[in-house]
Amino acid sequence: MASVLVVEDDQFVRSALIRHLTDAAHTVRSVGTALEALREVAHFRFDVVVLDLGLPDLDGSEALKMLRGITDVPVIIATARDDETEIVRLLNAGADDYLTKPFSVEHLSARMAAVLRRSRTAAGDVPPSSVLRVGGLTVDPLRRQAELDGVRLDLTRREFDLLAFLAGRPGVVVARKELLAEVWQQSYGDDQTIDVHLSWLRRKLGETAAQPCYLHTLRGVGVKLEPPGGEVPR
Repeated sequence: MASVLVVEDDQFVRSALIRHLTDAAHTVRSVGTALEALREVAHFRFDVVVLDLGLPDLDGSEALKMLRGITDVPVIIATARDDETEIVRLLNAGADDYLTKPFSVEHLSARMAAVLRRSRTAAGDVPPSSVLRVGGLTVDPLRRQAELDGVRLDLTRREFDLLAFLAGRPGVVVARKELLAEVWQQSYGDDQTIDVHLSWLRRKLGETAAQPCYLHTLRGVGVKLEPPGGEVPR
């Protein structure tokens, strides 16, 4: 069972989604505008948000950006737009998954189950009780906290997932395909998705692609995380 926020202005579609999700034992709240959605996530805790892009007060892509400014709750985009460039842009902007309208309630249920599995096992196969240490970097998967030289890092959910996965394999070059499969739970995808999140993560680690400290990209091979100097504890 999950707590779900449905953001949909079409009353017919909205009622159908509420009925189906409630029948599946989920707790559902619903709104018809982006501003109402922002108020909801500010006051209530949700496990997943189903966000329609065609909202009357604000474009859904802008609503997504605003949501990401205040919460890391998983967001599934519901859209009639099937342009691949637009979909990649939305995923890079913080969406966890998307559905192209029209879609069945069974399809939505399957996507919700996948997103919830990812959020609940976000650190991959790293034991949740182990604190990971790589140089001055400390990652605690259980508390979902990370620190660099004793200073707490303000990471989004996906940035933490990526960092925790790499920190669990210090010095190991991880292929992009493996990152997509293990961190994003996708068998395919655009490398730009990974590059964008790596760029954000580097910024918060105080480094750049040109002057890496912890995160190193091997062109055409993959990505690795290792302490400054490259000496990985054994």
